[in-house]
Amino acid sequence: MSAAPEIERFPGFTRGRIDDEIVNPELYANEDEIHAVYTKLRHEDPVHWTEPHGFRPFWSITKNADILEIERQPGIFVNRLRTYLSPISGEQWVQSITGDTHLFRTLVDLDDPTHMKLRALTQGWFMPANLKKLEARIAHIAKDHVDRMEALGGECDFVKEVALWYPLRVIMTILGVPPEDEPFMLKMTQEIFGPGDPDVAAQTEHKADSAGFLGEADRGVDLAQTAMALYEYFGKLTADRRANPKDDVSSIIANGMIDGAPIGDREAMSYYIIVATAGHDTTSSSAAGGLLKLIRNPEQMNKLKANMNLLPNAVEEMIRWVTPVKHFMRTATQDYELRGKKIRAGDGVCLFYWSGNRDEDVFEEPFKFKVDREVMSKHVAFGHGVHLCLGMHLARMEIKALFAELLPRLKHIELAGMPRNTRANFVSGLKTLPVRYEFGR
Repeated sequence: MSAAPEIERFPGFTRGRIDDEIVNPELYANEDEIHAVYTKLRHEDPVHWTEPHGFRPFWSITKNADILEIERQPGIFVNRLRTYLSPISGEQWVQSITGDTHLFRTLVDLDDPTHMKLRALTQGWFMPANLKKLEARIAHIAKDHVDRMEALGGECDFVKEVALWYPLRVIMTILGVPPEDEPFMLKMTQEIFGPGDPDVAAQTEHKADSAGFLGEADRGVDLAQTAMALYEYFGKLTADRRANPKDDVSSIIANGMIDGAPIGDREAMSYYIIVATAGHDTTSSSAAGGLLKLIRNPEQMNKLKANMNLLPNAVEEMIRWVTPVKHFMRTATQDYELRGKKIRAGDGVCLFYWSGNRDEDVFEEPFKFKVDREVMSKHVAFGHGVHLCLGMHLARMEIKALFAELLPRLKHIELAGMPRNTRANFVSGLKTLPVRYEFGR
């Protein structure tokens, strides 16, 4: 079975052409380059008709206020027709496998009323009042991972040794699956969110050749086999939780009812997948990216360590800075005017959250990292409206617990090599963060 096509396969894809660059995974591995594109669009054409080679055209939305305006109108701008940027050949590939535009049918792929009915199954579980019971457990998991970091002897890759595994253990605990399954779940997550990243592809067993961006040999992940592996895993989990329900999210999903009937197998499998994958990958990226900014801004590190009451606000600044989910797509169901541009029924609309979180009209000095930044409620990293991130309270709790454990124990920390970002335009963040450190209060 062949892998999903990548954008590098398309003749005419041009470096330096803004319509091609805004979808180019290479640029998302280089923050300065992609933010130069975003900034140009925010200033010159914030509602920009975009025609990348190999993609269906769409409107690029780069201003914070415009993102919010569209998010507030889910009846006009729907999810179900196009959820994220994918090449035409990629969309055709998915349709050949599933019969529609989605490899999975997760909450972010659906519209109301189905979306809200599925979301309601677990929404109470992820609210702060219920999550309170997990605080001690999450703090213990955070301590275990900081202890491990200390035991590594003063040097490690923070992403590979801490940031990837800590939120994964939390989410596996919530799902009620054993620690020995964590390597499998991490591998599946990396293949879903970074199928074109060469480091991800090099580690997968199911690969297919594709042409690299600069002509070098590359290896692409076969997302169909990734999906099959996940369906098989969660199918067994469903059968177990239906026979032996427990106090975990897996049992809620496995035994979920919509309109008096069990939820469909595809919906159930997709529900597990969005919780298990997005539930840890985005938190991992925010934690690692947040530590990098503290290292590169020692005055902010010192300010936070001197006043740990700033930690909740610092966590918001980390999330704003990293914005792990770079975009989501919507499709207009009727004509709509925005900043004098006529969006027509059927047009795709791409909400670039990372750009919205650098909007100069909302954030003073948006390219500075400030642990005491005000108006943090304005960031759009969690989305807005009916699709506001289901796990946002858990993510905040996890990041806060990690830094509450780590920072008081750190005497010194510095980079021990060059950090690198994943090559992905949808969900991305650091894939390496080599650090050298000394513990001691």
